[in-house]
Amino acid sequence: MPVPQEPSLKGRALRLLSMREHSRAELERKLARHEQEPGQLQRALDELQAKGFIDEQRVLESVLHRRAGRLGALRIRQELQAKGLAADQVSQALAQLKPTELARAREVWRKRFDGPAADAAGRARQSRFLAARGFGAEVIRQVIGGHADD
Repeated sequence: MPVPQEPSLKGRALRLLSMREHSRAELERKLARHEQEPGQLQRALDELQAKGFIDEQRVLESVLHRRAGRLGALRIRQELQAKGLAADQVSQALAQLKPTELARAREVWRKRFDGPAADAAGRARQSRFLAARGFGAEVIRQVIGGHADD
């Protein structure tokens, strides 16, 4: 019986890209252990990038589209940085999110809680919930404080 052949680096990269957008840095991290000769991975990624399969802007837009409805700017920043995107791209993307941060936080809060907490322990629990999703302290204060008309 013939032994199944290992997929090429380019094949592995394309399989990963078919599932979701990946940055070049993510692909390098995931595929480095499969590189058999120095420079092989860089050449494969260069070719895929030249053909438009790897696009940092698409990665950024994909993350914003998937995550902005549920997460605050702090968590989104962390996720974008973990993907190895350029700091200036991340800053520009977060600047776009800033005007909607309070509204998004209120929506996340409304989906999880019936209303304002009755006591300090409840407010603390609601604050931790929003903080864990990456919303900043000022936004959390406004949402938990019940300033619904801000």
